[in-house]
Amino acid sequence: MSNYKLITDSTSDLPANLVEELDVHVIPMHYTIDDKDYLNTPDERDLSAHDFYEMLRSGKTSTTTQINGETFKDEVRPFLNDGMDILHLCFSSGLSSTYNSIRIATEDLKEEYPDRKIIIVDSLSASMGEGLLVYHAAMRKKQGMSIDEVASWLEDNKLHLAHWFTVDDLNHLKRGGRVSGTAAFVGTMLNIKPVMHVDDEGHLIPLEKVRGRRKSLEELVAHMEKTAINPAEQTIFISHGDAPEDAKYVEKLVRERMGVKTVYINAIGPVIGTHSGPGTVALFFLATQRL
Repeated sequence: MSNYKLITDSTSDLPANLVEELDVHVIPMHYTIDDKDYLNTPDERDLSAHDFYEMLRSGKTSTTTQINGETFKDEVRPFLNDGMDILHLCFSSGLSSTYNSIRIATEDLKEEYPDRKIIIVDSLSASMGEGLLVYHAAMRKKQGMSIDEVASWLEDNKLHLAHWFTVDDLNHLKRGGRVSGTAAFVGTMLNIKPVMHVDDEGHLIPLEKVRGRRKSLEELVAHMEKTAINPAEQTIFISHGDAPEDAKYVEKLVRERMGVKTVYINAIGPVIGTHSGPGTVALFFLATQRL
């Protein structure tokens, strides 16, 4: 059985220590603030997540760039040259054209490396939802599963990866076209917080409106209680837009209500954070269904 490398995009928002532990290669994505380009990397070498969100809070705007085909080729060639196959878990095609660019680049690489296997999986996921799929893939690789077996598991289970989000500032959703200007204004005035999820096509969908921050965080956990598969035995991921105390509150609830033992918390990186904004909190787990 050929050795293979697990690869993902930095939109998976995995912490640097977990990237090393899982032996995963993360392809950084670019973002731009005030005409200065930065790399979104797990080790935050260009700009910390906290500093990024402080810049957003001060009124600065960020724009993001997808991974293009040539970048993908440059990132994976070293592994192919070492005789390794590639299993790449990609950012949702419902949120970015990155998947399509990588898929096209893969066809070129297959001609260049006809003896190597290159499998691309559209995660239909984002942030640590994508990261949790990577985690499960890495665990199965460590257990001895082949590249085909892990890829098959991902395809069979990715729509069981539930994403539940809430945001603190509706204006970032307004800029991204998720809510209207009027809805953002009225919602802000009334302290309305949307509860959203990622659907089976990998799109971010506003689902509910609740009044108050604490209630919106509790609603994330309520959805987990309804659909989680054996939650006490799961590893749960929580990500946040520079809101660590709120993330810890969600952790406290899932531990108390469902007996969850293993939780990883990390900041939402700048590429996702550009669109979700400061104060976002997201909860990820395996469920009977995404909704």
